[in-house]
Amino acid sequence: MDRVSLVFVSHSYHIVKGLQALMTEMQPDVKIAIAGGEPGGGIGTNALDIKKAIESVYTEKGVVILFDLGSALMNSEMAIELLDDASNVCIADAPILEGGYAAVVEAGFGSEVEEVKEAAQMVRGIPKIPTS
Repeated sequence: MDRVSLVFVSHSYHIVKGLQALMTEMQPDVKIAIAGGEPGGGIGTNALDIKKAIESVYTEKGVVILFDLGSALMNSEMAIELLDDASNVCIADAPILEGGYAAVVEAGFGSEVEEVKEAAQMVRGIPKIPTS
């Protein structure tokens, strides 16, 4: 079964590598690619690396990108512009960890790209510590 894939973008390779491992453990049937850090271990993001990550997991169902900080968004937008066909590629406005968890679960159900994006974005307002 074809599923929506995910791409995690962070300024730190270690952050996205850990996210990829965690989310793959939770849902091994969803393709997950990462883009993060600079060559030599530095901090940063790169539009060409993000483009390659998108292409490496692209499916007909689409790709949802989750990112950590501002320039990761800018580089993700540039990466999408560089694609030959970006019709099923979108960026979720969501926290990368909690949004990634919601997205991988939704993608595992075989949902469409907009449903996966929406699942990621829905966690923005959920408190982590319940109020009494």
